[in-house]
Amino acid sequence: MPLPQRTLPIRIAALAVLAACWLCLPGAPAAAQSRIKDIAEFESVRENLLIGYGLVVGLNGTGDKLENSIFTRESLIGMLERLGVNARSESLKTKNVAAVMVTATLPAFTRQGSRIDVNVSTMGDATSLLGGTLLVTPLMGADAEVYAVAQGSVAVAGFAASGAAQSVVKGVPTTGRIANGAIVEKEIGFELAQLRALRMTLRNPDFTTSRRIAQAINGYLGQGLARPLDNVTVLVQVPPGYPGDTVALLTDIEQLPVAADQVAKVVIDETTGVIVMGENVRISTVAIAQGNLTIRITETPQVSQPEPFSNTGTTVVVPRTDIQVDENSDRKLSVLPGGVTLQELVNGLNALGIGPRDLISILQAIKAAGAMQAEIVAM
Repeated sequence: MPLPQRTLPIRIAALAVLAACWLCLPGAPAAAQSRIKDIAEFESVRENLLIGYGLVVGLNGTGDKLENSIFTRESLIGMLERLGVNARSESLKTKNVAAVMVTATLPAFTRQGSRIDVNVSTMGDATSLLGGTLLVTPLMGADAEVYAVAQGSVAVAGFAASGAAQSVVKGVPTTGRIANGAIVEKEIGFELAQLRALRMTLRNPDFTTSRRIAQAINGYLGQGLARPLDNVTVLVQVPPGYPGDTVALLTDIEQLPVAADQVAKVVIDETTGVIVMGENVRISTVAIAQGNLTIRITETPQVSQPEPFSNTGTTVVVPRTDIQVDENSDRKLSVLPGGVTLQELVNGLNALGIGPRDLISILQAIKAAGAMQAEIVAM
C-alpha cells in the first residue's frame, strides 16, 4: 500500500536529523601532520659558526691574574705595542683585563654591514665580566677567513660578591652577550635564485617520511619533479613555472602538510631516571613480576635501673632490636598481552607500583627477552 504523499517531507526531515547527528559523532583520529618546514631543511640555507679571541677591559678588579694567565699577559703586551706603548720592561699587575673567546652565528644570506649578536666567555681565572668592554676582535669561520668584527659593552646576567666568611654567586658572571656586537665584513657568496634543483634534508632521517614529502610536493606541483634520494635527502627540480623565483617555490613547498613517520624507540637516561617511549612501541605477550627484598633494622635501647634505695645493682642499657623483612609478597605476576599500545604498557607497568629506576630494568629485561619491538637507546 503506497504511503500518503504528506509523509515524504517527514522522511526527508528525519534523514536530515540523522545526518546532522552523524556529523556530530567523533570521527577516527587522523595522523598528526606537520609542515615540511618543521621536519626538513633546505640545503645551502644554513648558518655558519664564527669564533675569535679577544680582550675585555674595564673590569673592576675581577679580571685575570697576569702571573697565572700567561696568554692574557702576552695579549695585553702585544695590543699595547701595536698602539705604540712599550710595556715589556714594566711589571704588569692589572686585574682589570680578561682574555675571552668570542663566538657568533652568521645567519644565511647575511649581507655586508649587517650586525649580529656575539657571546663572550672567559678563558683565565677572571671572576666576572660585569662592566667590561670587548675590544676589536676579528671573528673567523672554519676556513680561517674573517667574516665579522666584534666590539662593545658586555652584558652579564649574573653577579658574584664575596666577603671574609661568605660569598654569593648568581648565574654565570664569567659569560656575557653583546647584542648587535659584531659587524659583518664579508659575505658568503651564494645565489639562491640560480639553483635549478633544491635538496631537502630531513631532521629525523626516515625513508617513509622522505617518500611522503616527495609525494606531497609532486601532488602540489602536478609534476614528478621531486624524488627521495635516501632516508635523509629529497631532490626537487625547479619547475618552469618558477623561473628565477626560487624563493616563491620554497615558500609554497615548506607550507605543505606531511605526516612524519616515527621509529619505535625507547630512550633511557639512567643518570636521571628519565624514560621516553615513542607511540609505535609494541610489546609481545610477556609476564612481568617485580619485587625487592627490604630489611628494616630498628634499634630502640632501653635503660634498666635498680630498685629505689637499693644498695645493689647498677644502671645498664638493654639493647632492643626490631628486624622486619618485606618481601613484597603483595606484588603479583602481571601479564601484558601481545601488541599492547603505549598507553596499555604504561598502565600495566604502573599497576605494579614501580618507580622509574625499576622501570628501566624491566624495559631492558623485556628487550633482552625479545618481547619488545622497539629500539632502546641508553643515554
